[in-house]
Amino acid sequence: MTRADLPETMNVIDMDGSGGPEVLIPATRELPEPKADEVLIRVVAAGINGPDLVQRRGHYPPPKGASDLLGLEVSGEVVAVGSEQALWSPGDTVCALTNGGGYAEYVAVRADHCLPVPSGLSMIDAASLPETFFTVWSNVFLDQVIPEGGNFLVHGGSGGIGSTAIQLGAAMGLNVLTTVESEEAAAFATSLGATRTILFKDEDFVPIVREAGGADVILDIIGGDYVARNVKASRADGRIVQIAFNGGSKVEIDLMPIMLKRLQYTGSTLRSRSDAFKARVAEELRTEVWPLFSSGALRSVIHEVLPMADAAEGHRMMEGGKHHGKILLTP
Repeated sequence: MTRADLPETMNVIDMDGSGGPEVLIPATRELPEPKADEVLIRVVAAGINGPDLVQRRGHYPPPKGASDLLGLEVSGEVVAVGSEQALWSPGDTVCALTNGGGYAEYVAVRADHCLPVPSGLSMIDAASLPETFFTVWSNVFLDQVIPEGGNFLVHGGSGGIGSTAIQLGAAMGLNVLTTVESEEAAAFATSLGATRTILFKDEDFVPIVREAGGADVILDIIGGDYVARNVKASRADGRIVQIAFNGGSKVEIDLMPIMLKRLQYTGSTLRSRSDAFKARVAEELRTEVWPLFSSGALRSVIHEVLPMADAAEGHRMMEGGKHHGKILLTP
């Protein structure tokens, strides 16, 4: 397929201002032109992620030069390539981390932010992987010494980030504890490799984790009163990783235990990281993580696949918090 064979326009999901899911509307855009270091992907599926919801509300603007359309991960077929990239050819099937633009029929993505579809997974399955695997790997495992058999506490174990973190933690030999909302979510988390599920509405995770010896690593998307409680639940020399604040980011906390326990408290947002950093994460995922799909140690976890025209419903579903795994959109 050549550029001349491609349409001039494409269907997309745009935003009519910022606000609730109802601002998501079908629209038409010109087909993007891949830059020298990019490939153009015909989208088979795109994932819905937390940052999409935040951007839709008007609080997470795209980086300079990125598409203003939502969508941080896609899977699909390479249909055109930039002049300076040698990683992919037209016809290759890939999944990719994007800086935006995934809610569309076509998207231009840096070639080194793409990965092959893992063995045994469909192209739709693969769309559920990039955003959460890039996020969890870069925050928890990249450049870190992970103690064999250490305790890994994952908050929100039934969502996209949580289900990825549980699987990666178990695959890397960690004892995974996770907080969940319901018995159904607990069973789901257990099926992914969690060794202890904590019903946060009925149980306090702090004494449970401390009885297990304390957490070596905590991955938190909640914030709020969990910030101080994470410090209490951590083992000496432990590490707390904050990647979202669903429960609020303004808290009052006694920092003395961080000093006394020699804790590391860190956090990040993936979208603002450099292209080189994301390329490095992609390479580590390709060599260290992607083979675990063919061995059966990892699997894609999909809650629902919706037509892209139903993006608003997908956002409502995610905001409802009852989903187990990823919600995907197909053009």
